[in-house]
Amino acid sequence: MRRMRRLDRWGGMISILGGLWAASFGSAAELSRVEEVELQPLLAATGRLVEALDVVGAPLPAATKGALAAAGKGGDAGHAADAIQEILDPLCVAGVTINAESRVSVVEGPAAKALVEQGWRTFLVKVHNLAGITAPMRVEGPQLKPMVKRSSGSPDPRIEVSPEESADRWLDATFFTSQPLKDELSGLALEYRILQLHARDAGKREASLGFNVGQGTQDLGFRATVPILFECLPAVAVTLGVRDHDGAPTTASFVFRDRLGRVHPNPARRLAPDFFFHDQVYRADGETISLPAGEYSVELSRGPEYMVKRATITIPAGAATHREDFRLERWIQPSQRRWFSGDHHVHAAGCAHYENPTAGVGPADMMRHIVGENLDVGCVLSWGPCWYVQKQHFEGKPSALSTPESLMRYDVEVSGFPSSHAGHLCLLRLTEDDYPGTTLIEEWPSWTQPVLAWGREQGGVVGYSHSGWGLELPDVLPGGGREFRGQRPASDWPGKAAAKLPDFAMPRFDGIGANEYVVTAATGVCDFLSAVDTPAVWELNVWYHTLNCGLTPRISGETDFPCIYGDRVGLGRIYVKLDEGQPLDFDAWVKGVKDGRSYCGDGLSHVLEFGVDHVAVGEPGDGGKLSTRVLDRPGMVTVACDVAALLTDAEPTPATEAIRARRLDDKPYWHLERARVGASRQVPVEVIVNGEPVLTRMIEADGHVEELGFRVAIERSSWVAIRIFPSVHTNPVWVEVADKPVRASRKSARWCREAVDVCWKAKVGQIRESERGAAAAAYDEARAFYDAAIAAAEAE
Repeated sequence: MRRMRRLDRWGGMISILGGLWAASFGSAAELSRVEEVELQPLLAATGRLVEALDVVGAPLPAATKGALAAAGKGGDAGHAADAIQEILDPLCVAGVTINAESRVSVVEGPAAKALVEQGWRTFLVKVHNLAGITAPMRVEGPQLKPMVKRSSGSPDPRIEVSPEESADRWLDATFFTSQPLKDELSGLALEYRILQLHARDAGKREASLGFNVGQGTQDLGFRATVPILFECLPAVAVTLGVRDHDGAPTTASFVFRDRLGRVHPNPARRLAPDFFFHDQVYRADGETISLPAGEYSVELSRGPEYMVKRATITIPAGAATHREDFRLERWIQPSQRRWFSGDHHVHAAGCAHYENPTAGVGPADMMRHIVGENLDVGCVLSWGPCWYVQKQHFEGKPSALSTPESLMRYDVEVSGFPSSHAGHLCLLRLTEDDYPGTTLIEEWPSWTQPVLAWGREQGGVVGYSHSGWGLELPDVLPGGGREFRGQRPASDWPGKAAAKLPDFAMPRFDGIGANEYVVTAATGVCDFLSAVDTPAVWELNVWYHTLNCGLTPRISGETDFPCIYGDRVGLGRIYVKLDEGQPLDFDAWVKGVKDGRSYCGDGLSHVLEFGVDHVAVGEPGDGGKLSTRVLDRPGMVTVACDVAALLTDAEPTPATEAIRARRLDDKPYWHLERARVGASRQVPVEVIVNGEPVLTRMIEADGHVEELGFRVAIERSSWVAIRIFPSVHTNPVWVEVADKPVRASRKSARWCREAVDVCWKAKVGQIRESERGAAAAAYDEARAFYDAAIAAAEAE
């Protein structure tokens, strides 16, 4: 009777809680009343709660807000507290009591337990705080645990989250603690907290919700957890029409955000093919995504050759299905001119990936991402993490999931292996993925040369991964001195990142990039070194020095997904030219990597058809020699190329300026914005001869292809390349003068000679004693090569 009188006194409060909260009343027992509450802080806290519910998109009806405002009038604390509880208790999914000893117990609240598949619903939690504690309150429960266990790097990880356990972890929960609320409890005897719940699934689902205010505060007898049965209403199955620029069906990247900026589907409740560390998902034409009714912003893209498009869509309430159509827009298509993109370093396990409930993700998952980022070729490299599971996908040929437009091949990165200290290796086009005589990772060689040689012997194309690691250059100090910055520089550190190429300061050769490259390039077993995923100056510097000594390894582009970059595959890429009429074929494409019939970069700028006189990069030149123009004597040559670049923003913005302001050894390492000239939309195209820019032409980075021609004086045998630094770089064309090999710089040769000694000192302790003799001989062979290059160099 007392409860009925209260309802009558406050005008039938339940009847005015309509709108978004209309389904909030269930049949669970009503929550006990909290007596003796101080009026002024209770009213202030209730006002902030009402404001916060507006912020999270779950506003109370106007009549309810009016009733709450009226409850505080009259100055009677007891009546006001009763009225506020009468209004707000029905919105509570749980009631929490913190006793005088700070022990927490919980009971189910009266709110209807209605959730929505792939959507968020807002509830209140009533807190009776007898301890006056002001710690943060946290929600927990078995269904709230992470669905995955992130990679530990183990080659054979234990199953700690089984597929069955992952499937049971269907719920996500978070307290709203932003302004105008706080993370901590107020210490008042009565307050309400906003709890947001997200359901991954549709249908009936049970979850055990528990609460604590710090370690050890859960009540004895398991009263800090309550089982609650929820009804999860189905979302709308939204069919996506995805059309390419030419109207053909395709696959694209989608980022869906609701009006509060929350990403859908919830990343915390994703398994492959949707990666939990991404905002985007990839969908092909005709595929669906589950979205609750409401308004969403959509960001649509498909790699750097496409414009990023944005739209707003509305998913109607009450519908079971819905359709939205999208069309992509390109700004460039190099494949029309026979230049095919690839990323030769992506992973299906390790780093950001999970190792439970499965040991990484599968080929179909990786193929979806490769196609969704418009990579013509994607090389999925099995490596240390989950090695013994992932290597089962190796076939020694392109995957059967490949299409005429998109190829995927599993190969190997030698990382997490005994030789890793000397440099991680990309081994492409292997026919066998186990080093001879080995069954375990630990049995592989402890330095890189024998592994590279083995890869080449089976027809593979081999080189170093993330080349810059270990090749850091010291900062330039205000007085011109050089000093390494270190991992934790002081806030007033005056140094600036090295920016000039070539740089004659000596790295420490203490990392996992192209460290032994100075040896294996000279001994002839390295085909390429990778770029784009580490600081450009560190990568290019070692390459320039070896090119100046007449060595010919090429450069290639990679992402090292999802380790260095987890944003998406193809952030670093290489474009390889294939012959007219040649279908997209992995063997032909990877031969172009080896031959240097290519350029690499971020995909935001392109250098097509680069050549010197009649010799095109990577193609047979004079006398049948690859990429070689022969001159009888010093003279002029014509350097030609077609160049295009796109700065999406015609003028700098705060976001683009933030990129330009970063040090060159901060991410993004390669990005066209770093090349923007002042407040213009121009970027410089440079002709590089023996590592030095000799001519520069400004182009408008508006997406149009521009034909460029340069007349360049060649005084001695040299290498020539084109770059927009640090966005794109071609492989070289060599110009041989009077039958002499390139020995362009005695200084570079001396640098390389010293580098061999520095590298040996850094690596010898981790090379097995049984292998040190062979390693010492290879290092000596490299020393002899550079000594000869010093003697033969025509210029300092």
